Amino acid sequence: MSTGTIIILILIGLAAGVLSGLVGVGGGILMVPALVLILGFTQKQAQGTSLGIMLLPVGILAVIQYYKQGYVNFQMVFIIAAAFVLGGFLGSKIALNISDEKMKKVFGVILLLVSLKMLFFDSSAKKPTESAPTAKTEILKNQ
Repeated sequence: MSTGTIIILILIGLAAGVLSGLVGVGGGILMVPALVLILGFTQKQAQGTSLGIMLLPVGILAVIQYYKQGYVNFQMVFIIAAAFVLGGFLGSKIALNISDEKMKKVFGVILLLVSLKMLFFDSSAKKPTESAPTAKTEILKNQ
């Protein structure tokens, strides 16, 4: 592996980590396109690499920072994580049976739809008094 490739991989990892910690998204939304467009990975190679990165260390330090501020509800985390494991297994089985070209399109359409929803149809902006339960609000309710 060349020095240039190593530098690009480090930059992709840093950018994805910052994005993940900043807005709470998985780094895959940055990593997958970067690996495909910059390093020429196939869609499946990029997705597999992104999943490999997330296997254990994903966001551990970011979670600690959010937890310290009371913004992590571990009961909800564990429920979603259990479903996420099953969903990841099923999604990977489906993805491996779809061509790379179709997977690129599926990935792009999903990013586009989520972006459009957040930009133009975000219902949370209409209800500023309602918020998702946080660790602090859950602790206060249980006292």
